[in-house]
Amino acid sequence: METENIAVFIPIVTVISGVVLASYIRKMIHLEKLAMIEKGVSPEFLASKKKGRSSAALRFGLLSIGVGLGFFIGYFLDLQYNMEEVGYFAMLFILGGVGLVVAYLIEEKKEKSNTESTL
Repeated sequence: METENIAVFIPIVTVISGVVLASYIRKMIHLEKLAMIEKGVSPEFLASKKKGRSSAALRFGLLSIGVGLGFFIGYFLDLQYNMEEVGYFAMLFILGGVGLVVAYLIEEKKEKSNTESTL
């Protein structure tokens, strides 16, 4: 096969695999809920775990800021010290990790304030 033909099939196979995976996950969740109902357990137990405020947007936002700053500082390291790709990757991972740590600290502070306000 030629490279162009293979390149055409990659997105097609990816989309089909994604749809099959999503269908399989949905079916397993449904079967799990049916099994819980048969055993007399309320399936709302699963929904109560998911209703907590998710701070995925906060984590993603701070990670993106860290990655952006990593590229920015890596660019200046490359200009100043001629570090090539090393500066980019080092700053990318360091500042991305700092962004995730900051997100964790914010989440802990928010959770602590929520538990103190309910008491």
